[in-house]
Amino acid sequence: MSANRRFRRVVRIGPVQVGTYNDDRGREKHTAACTAPRCGFSTDYDSRAAAELAARTHRCRVR
Repeated sequence: MSANRRFRRVVRIGPVQVGTYNDDRGREKHTAACTAPRCGFSTDYDSRAAAELAARTHRCRVR
């Protein structure tokens, strides 16, 4: 089953986008996802600071 998430406060840090959403239990979550082709980096965090740190330190292995 796919999740239908409505992201807000979306920012782009390099090739990574960071967005905030509410999960199915109503908790606020933050996602960092790389938009580069064939990268596949995407993780969820409980804090916005952690998601932005992951976006700043992410390095794509696929070039």
